[in-house]
Amino acid sequence: MSDAPTPPSHSESPPSHRESKSAINVRPAEDGDVEALVRLWDACGLTRPWNDARQDIAFARSGPASDVLVGTRAGAIVASAMVGHDGHRGAVYYVAADPALRGEGLGRLIMEAAEAWLVARGVWKLNLLVRRSNAGVIGFYENMGYKEEEVVGMGKRL
Repeated sequence: MSDAPTPPSHSESPPSHRESKSAINVRPAEDGDVEALVRLWDACGLTRPWNDARQDIAFARSGPASDVLVGTRAGAIVASAMVGHDGHRGAVYYVAADPALRGEGLGRLIMEAAEAWLVARGVWKLNLLVRRSNAGVIGFYENMGYKEEEVVGMGKRL
């Protein structure tokens, strides 16, 4: 059993279950959050022309194996992480912290919330992919305990 907070399921009304010293609330994304999420992801350089961010959000929120978590301060979205699992391994995408608030621990807070979401669903390993063009965040993830593994990431557009 874990001491980590249990994030709410898709069907529950999310309580304010996770706050930091700077009053950040982490909760599942809601319908009204989509445009603010896309703006945050654009500001963080996470969007790509070949991925429809709005479609990614809708898909992640459509089933029990994935969700989009948002960190809010005074009602504004300041952090996010898309989290999900395939029944065996977990993954996170679109990890973002408002560039104007970097250094306040938002990245760590949202990653810890994503990890807690996975643990609450019985997932024991998180696979993390970092674009080579975003190598500056590798130290951040290493400080959180992530290590480079001897694997090759491959993909194919369907």
